[in-house]
Amino acid sequence: MGAMKPPIHVLTGCTAVGKTEWALRWAEANDAEIVSCDSLLFYRGMDLGTAKPTKAEQARVPHHLIDLLGVDGRMDVTQYVALARTAVTGIQARGRAVLVVGGSGFYLKSFFAPVADGVAVPAAVRTEVSAMTTDQAVARLWALNPGGLGTLDLANPRRVARALERCLAAGRTLAELAADFARQPGPFADWHIELTELDRPAAELGKRIEIRVGEMLAAGLVAEVRHLLAAGLRGNPSASRAIGYREVIDCLAGKLPEQELAAEIVRNTRALVKKQRTWFRTQLPPHRIIAAAELAVDRLFA
Repeated sequence: MGAMKPPIHVLTGCTAVGKTEWALRWAEANDAEIVSCDSLLFYRGMDLGTAKPTKAEQARVPHHLIDLLGVDGRMDVTQYVALARTAVTGIQARGRAVLVVGGSGFYLKSFFAPVADGVAVPAAVRTEVSAMTTDQAVARLWALNPGGLGTLDLANPRRVARALERCLAAGRTLAELAADFARQPGPFADWHIELTELDRPAAELGKRIEIRVGEMLAAGLVAEVRHLLAAGLRGNPSASRAIGYREVIDCLAGKLPEQELAAEIVRNTRALVKKQRTWFRTQLPPHRIIAAAELAVDRLFA
């Protein structure tokens, strides 16, 4: 490993906590550019339901990894890491600071730990596994892993299939693959990462969510979803099941009464916030948590 590179500053926090405005203020004060770490901001046209930074906000500070794909495109963490490394390297080459902003699970975790083992699964292996029932795939896994299947969730067909694909492609057991994975450095291991989580009391955050949902609907979220459906939204499971979009899709399909739409989005967003808090606590390294009410630009990072 070479010399440590300049630091990467990472700002995370739950949905609606206020990351965007504080990120803009800090970036303006510190000659920084922003790298998005939000799994939905990649997609063009997914603007209102994602609270994507507006064109005016993006004009204040250069942003990266936003509006890269049509809604029918796909992004995974391996692609994200490659794009993020390129963005970070370019920003630092220009002599500017890097601010990563967002809170999307594995994308965020990639700044602190390895998230993909690099096992390439040939199309023939995927085809072979896809032809199996879950019971057949589990039986094959046991045959390939006489020492056990570790913590693999055997009730999750997708995880079972992915585990079998990796074993077949690599010719190794799950335990061997896990050991190899644990030994590899993270994709940003040669950078110093400064992480801050922005927080608000639950009641305050709940009120902000209600206001945001009302503003999204008033600004035309339903029309946005209609346009995205015509552009292929249903072909992208991750995007079409995102909160805000899935409820509108259900409403347009007659599965959710229009008068219940806002409340359903609010309810699901609050449930997401609970999951995000758990993720930040259990999946990220120890980090600074700062209350939005106590925040000033010069205190965002210690």
